[in-house]
Amino acid sequence: MIARLLHGVPRHALLLLAGLLAILVAAPIFADDYLVTVLILILYFAYTGQAWNILMGFAGQLSLGHALFVGLGAYTSAALYVHFGIGPWIGMPVAILISVACGAIIGFLAFRFGVGGVYFAILTIAFCEFTRIGFDHFDWVAGSSGLFLPVANYTRNDLINLRGQPVMFYYVILALTVAAFVMCHALLRSRVGYYWQAIREDEAAARSLGISTFRYKMIAIVISSGMTAPAGVFYAFYYNNLFPEQTFFILRSIEIILGPIIGGVGTLFGPVIGAFLLTGLSEALQELLTAYGLDTPGAKRVFYGVCLLVVVMVLPNGIWPPIARLLRLDRRETPET
Repeated sequence: MIARLLHGVPRHALLLLAGLLAILVAAPIFADDYLVTVLILILYFAYTGQAWNILMGFAGQLSLGHALFVGLGAYTSAALYVHFGIGPWIGMPVAILISVACGAIIGFLAFRFGVGGVYFAILTIAFCEFTRIGFDHFDWVAGSSGLFLPVANYTRNDLINLRGQPVMFYYVILALTVAAFVMCHALLRSRVGYYWQAIREDEAAARSLGISTFRYKMIAIVISSGMTAPAGVFYAFYYNNLFPEQTFFILRSIEIILGPIIGGVGTLFGPVIGAFLLTGLSEALQELLTAYGLDTPGAKRVFYGVCLLVVVMVLPNGIWPPIARLLRLDRRETPET
């Protein structure tokens, strides 16, 4: 299985991957608490970006409401923990099932009735918005008052209940991100992955070749939504509080997709490098403004907009493809211009 996954991957690419992974594993040894929290945020967006990239980058279906699946995963696991004492690892499969069911409903309504392009994007926003409104009035999860997870001062890390220090959360999100990367690599090189790419490039031509576009688009949204739910579980237990206005807010969806767009939609490394550059630079900018006593609301959003504008104008395929060519990595990871 491993040999099959690694077949055709250049040796120097494997060495670069191993070096990057070694640096990430060792990072908490040298980083202070603040840097660890920044790395957690970067890896969180790298993970959610990979999940979104399956639907848009691989299958060509633009979703602008992926915060929906994060929110469903977060609220499901948090509610099970608060009301029944069910730990996050047991609650995670339930969260995944609920997110998958919601993704399947959206996909069926869109793909069965030919809703595509910008209209599919609007449909995902609509589902996210009316879910936010519903949770605002859902008393079982405290509605707009916010759902708070119990927090205790632990002398040790409790991995079973995800209670502990930031370093523990760092290794959890690192493991999730690595697993997502491997999964995306396997999917991209599978028959399903090739069908997705055919649909992305020309759906009518793919259909004429006998590819069931409805079936494979449904597979893409089901995998993408289910893969996003664990990020919601992580979010709930890391931040310990959930508010519908924040969790399902459309800007959360925009933050998820910016990394892959800037890094390179449809590539394996795009979501990762995009998250590192965008989140890392935005946090550095915030620290710089704070150091000079400049409290500038919205500076981070302006920075995101400027980065997106520059990349779209200068590197429309994202930052990763030219880097991949420079490093002589596998061209199959980069989309055609």
